[in-house]
Amino acid sequence: QVQLVESGGGLVEAGGSLRLSCVASGISIGLYPMGWYRQAPGKQRELVAVITKGGSTNLGDSVKGRFSISRDNAKNTVYLQMNNVYLEDTAVYYCRLQRSVVPDVWGQGTQVTVSS
Repeated sequence: QVQLVESGGGLVEAGGSLRLSCVASGISIGLYPMGWYRQAPGKQRELVAVITKGGSTNLGDSVKGRFSISRDNAKNTVYLQMNNVYLEDTAVYYCRLQRSVVPDVWGQGTQVTVSS
């Protein structure tokens, strides 16, 4: 069974840092692009960051210069480093494994709450 499990969320003060992890099981992430998305209450899910198989990255405009995404294929893990967080970064953060023929795989999400 293919599964993604996020961790590392929690409560952080504005201006602080947090690192999220997404561990995959049942599949080797090295073959796939991976991404982080987030959904705040009352809002649509939005792209935070994606990383290709080759390691190229793309970040959403709202997090450029503050967040970064990386992957460790040997550990089957993708990371989201969040620096200088804002109140508006509060959301549930989801990990996504992108596949072309069969459905993508999503994690269950991890809550990030930024306090003032």
